[in-house]
Amino acid sequence: MSGKLVRDKIPQIMKSKGQIASTKILDQEEYIKELLAKLSEEVEEFKQDKNREELADILEVLEAIYTFYGFKQEEIVVIKKQKLEERGGFKERIYLIK
Repeated sequence: MSGKLVRDKIPQIMKSKGQIASTKILDQEEYIKELLAKLSEEVEEFKQDKNREELADILEVLEAIYTFYGFKQEEIVVIKKQKLEERGGFKERIYLIK
C-alpha cells in the first residue's frame, strides 16, 4: 500500500483546496501498523525540527495507539508516576556505560 495515515480532516481540507483525495478506511491490522509507522515518522520530524507542534503530533499518535489497545490515559499516567517514583525519570541525564 502506498500513502500514509492522515488526520481525519485532511481529505476535507484537500477537497476545500480543490485537490482530490483518494482514501480508504483501514482494517484493525492495517490501522495499528500505520499508527506505529506514523509514530516513527512524527519522532523523526521532531528530531529534525524540535518544536511544540511536532511534540503535539507525537502525543496525538500515542493517544490513538493507547486508545486502540483499550488503555485509558489515566492508567498510563498512573503507571508513569509509579515508574518515576520507583526508577526515577531522565532529568539527571545519567548515561549508563556498563
